[in-house]
Amino acid sequence: MTTSTQQQNSSLFRIDSFAVPQAARAAFMAEVQETKQFLDEQAGCLQNLILEQHSGSGRFNVVTVVEWEHPQAFANAKAAMMEKRRGSGFDPETFLKTLGVEANMSNYVAVG
Repeated sequence: MTTSTQQQNSSLFRIDSFAVPQAARAAFMAEVQETKQFLDEQAGCLQNLILEQHSGSGRFNVVTVVEWEHPQAFANAKAAMMEKRRGSGFDPETFLKTLGVEANMSNYVAVG
């Protein structure tokens, strides 16, 4: 999906990198797909990608990139996700720890 320069300047990008052990890949990817589907339905989600390392070095082999129209859209989606997880009893920290997945999760904005 292509976004305009104006949208890119106000966009917030959530980029999460994961080091996923091969034995945990199936369970991890199932949860990532479910999260992607939920976020795709949230207002202000401009693009939502799941990327898996194809070549190169580095310990992070799965990356997710979500572009939000503006920081408030991200905040609203985060609150909705937290509510969904509270209702289901899903704890992402426990899930990642149980699978042995290392995560680096950060928010970014475009420069310039």
